[in-house]
This record gives sequence, structure tokens and C-alpha cells, in this order.
Amino acid sequence: MKLIHCADLHLDSRMSANLDKEKAKERKSEILHTFERMVAYAAQNGVAAILIAGDMFDTRNISATVRNAVLYQIGGHPEIRFYYLRGNHDSDNFLSGLEEMPDNLKLFGAAWTTYGAADGRVAISGIELSAENAGAAYASLTLDARKCNIVMLHGQESEGATRDKAASIDLKALRNRGIDYLALGHVHAYKREKLDARGIYCYSGCLEGRGFDECGRHGFVLLDVDEETGRCAQEFIPFAQRELYTVDVDVTGCRTTVEMSARADQALGEAGCGADSLVKIVLRGMLDVECEKDVQYLQAGLNSRFYYGKIYDETTLRIDIEDYRYDESLKGEYVRQVMADNALSDEDKKRIIRYGLQALAGEEVQ
Repeated sequence: MKLIHCADLHLDSRMSANLDKEKAKERKSEILHTFERMVAYAAQNGVAAILIAGDMFDTRNISATVRNAVLYQIGGHPEIRFYYLRGNHDSDNFLSGLEEMPDNLKLFGAAWTTYGAADGRVAISGIELSAENAGAAYASLTLDARKCNIVMLHGQESEGATRDKAASIDLKALRNRGIDYLALGHVHAYKREKLDARGIYCYSGCLEGRGFDECGRHGFVLLDVDEETGRCAQEFIPFAQRELYTVDVDVTGCRTTVEMSARADQALGEAGCGADSLVKIVLRGMLDVECEKDVQYLQAGLNSRFYYGKIYDETTLRIDIEDYRYDESLKGEYVRQVMADNALSDEDKKRIIRYGLQALAGEEVQ
């Protein structure tokens, strides 16, 4: 029996602020298409169930397009059961107003709910944790050790009880309870660890990264349960349409934009960034105050090579006042005047000197 464990789909999501507005809109649609591709993958590969461990949505006001698309996928694949456990970002709005619930959509609530699969040899259990039920939730979990037990929860892993019980998963309280696979949601990166001698716990991560705080591989977990032995094999399936990268580029000592571009190219190649990727370059290091640096040129090069690119300039400037102490030119006098102004911070002095030297050289001030 094959199952898919996914979570944190964030359909109709508020996209990360570090993406431009138009690109963010496009990414919202791409994430919905990735969900549709995942369902198609399930249908093509004989997957019997899709486990959605919370945060299918990320807003109370779900758009009609997203709502209809999700319901179409569920209703259009009656051979697949969809187990949907709501997370902290989900609300009732997705299902409110439905005249008829799809037969293959299985929900959870404030008490433990268990569904049978594979003629009763597999049990899928889950509870939606809240401030009201979190304290007693673990004690009320009862599992049949003779079955393959899959448990669904949404929250941050912890070793023991925490103040915010509703937002945490107490792993200590779940050990030695007969769990074979603990399907978790809430963390947006894939993670698989041993729970106890019998089972494991796993965060599937999100299907698609929404911003540069969610770099790395994204996808879902494919489970393959041997119905005779109850053994549960797992495999992470990278499935995102696009990957996101944050690449640090040390440009220390560079004197020209071309040199900086060459270093960026090398770093991008080592990171393995593909043309369909979203890439953020962070320029770091120390540059001479008179170096020639054109960030717009670097940005244009990034835009021509990748689906989306962004450059953050976090370089610092170096200036040696001794280089200008006896310079009798206008440039030397300008530098000395700025450096003598005690009302300015050292960083402000460097920036003002850089702008002034660019202007004196007839360059565009950046």
C-alpha cells in the first residue's frame, strides 16, 4: 500500500516579502499547480492515500480558484483517499458551505480519530491539537500494536511538555505507544528521525519554497507499507517546480564589477543553481572605497540567467586616510574634509566619500 505524506502546502498563501509583487503572484499559481501534479503522480503510481498533515491553506479568505481546484482534484480521484488534518494556518472556510462532503475526504477533529486501511491492517490516526485538548491528547491515544500505525499531528517537535502545548508535539509522550510512522506538519524542511525502537517521526516539509528563507529541496514523502509484515518504507521525493538558493559571494579585493561578476558566476556554479531557480546573491567582503561597482549590471546579468534573481549588497568599504593626506588634488581635499567631520559615523564617511569620488569621476552615483 502506497501513501503520500505532505504538509504545509500553503495554497493561496501570502508569499514572502522578499519576492517582487508580480513574481509572488506567479509563485502562488505555481504552488497550486504543484499540488495538482502531486495528485497526478499519486494516480499514476498507485498511491492509495494522501496524508495532508496541516496548513493546506494560509489564509482565512480562500479564493474561489484555489477552493475549486482543490475540490476538483479530490472529487476527480475517488480512488485516492485524502486525509486532511488542519494546522495552525487552516480555518473552516474551505469546507464551509459545501452541500456534500466528498466521500474520499477524511477529516480529523478535537478528539483522536482513526481510519482503517488495507482491510484493517493499517490504521491512520490523528488529532487537531488546541489549547483545550493538548493536555490530555497524548494520554488518550490508543493504538493496536498488531497493526501498522500511522499517526498525523501538526506542530513543532519538543522533548516534553511546553508552555504552548497546542503548538508543540511532545515526542517523549509518543514513544513506545506502537507508532510506526509519525507524519508531522509545521516545519517547512524535510526531516526524518528515529522516534523509538519501533517507529520514526518525519516532517515532509513544504511542496514549494515560498521565499529565500525556505531554500533547499522540497517535495513529499512516499510511504510503502508491506501489508503482510506491517513494515513501512519511506522515500523523500523532490517535487518542487523550482528550487531557491541563497548564495554568498565574497568580493573582497575586487576592483571592478567584472571581477565581482566572475566570482558570482563561480559561486553560482558551485551551488548548482539551474535556470529555473530563484536565486539570491549576497555580496560580502571589504572593497576599496574607489572600486568600480555597478550592482544594476550584476542584477541584469542575474535576471538574464535565472527565473528570478535578487542581489543584496552587504559589502563594507575600506579607506586609508594616509593615501589622501598629501594629495593636493580636489579629490584629496574632499576626502580630508569628510574624514575631519566628527558629526559623521565612520560608515557614513565612507559612503559619502564613495559618492563624492564617483561624482568627481563623472560616474553615475549608486
